[in-house]
Amino acid sequence: MLIASDSASVRAELRAVLDGPGTEVREVTRGAHVRAEVDRQAPDLLICDLQIGKMGGMATTLDLRLEEGADRLPHVPVLMLLDRRADVFLARRSEAEGFVVKPLDPFRLARAVEALLAGGTYEDEAYRPVTVALPAR
Repeated sequence: MLIASDSASVRAELRAVLDGPGTEVREVTRGAHVRAEVDRQAPDLLICDLQIGKMGGMATTLDLRLEEGADRLPHVPVLMLLDRRADVFLARRSEAEGFVVKPLDPFRLARAVEALLAGGTYEDEAYRPVTVALPAR
């Protein structure tokens, strides 16, 4: 797995959930470094923070998809870490297979990683507005 985040606390939080026997976790602190890492050794999954310096998660994911479309890189599933509900549009637009809205919850994160590693998708339900049912009159 490859983690792309310039936040040491986010990387530590992700490692706490992901580290385990048989799991190799690599890290980059800049979105611009992701393509080179994927080219060097394609990870099973990229976990990409939406806010990373000058080349954020959306630009990083779009870059991977363009390189994949030109047959220069293999397909790498992307789980994007979002800061707020409004960012869901960006994650979908960038063709990320999944997203989780911060603050990170270890259980949601583990479910998302499991779904993407199995070839599926994951959309964090936490971004959805709460529906309140009014009592009948």
